[in-house]
Amino acid sequence: MAVRVTPRGGRDAIDGIEVMADGRAVLKVRVRVAPEDGAANDAVTRLLAKALGLAPREVSLASGATSRLKQIAIAGDAAALAARLAALVAPAGKKP
Repeated sequence: MAVRVTPRGGRDAIDGIEVMADGRAVLKVRVRVAPEDGAANDAVTRLLAKALGLAPREVSLASGATSRLKQIAIAGDAAALAARLAALVAPAGKKP
């Protein structure tokens, strides 16, 4: 999963989907911690694990350790994860 991270974002939150200039869709995530010693990466994986109802060990950083754009690996059933993710990013009042 492609994720765009905003460290020192004031709160830990998933802010929806963003379409990048090159047309790629990424999940926007913000975390409170600064990007020092991997703390922001750990906060991102913990936030996604909690939001998706997974154990922290099932969500890991695949690439992009020092970049705002990261690839996150998530273990589990793809269809079930897609449904949970869709529910997280659906606009308020709408169901996927």
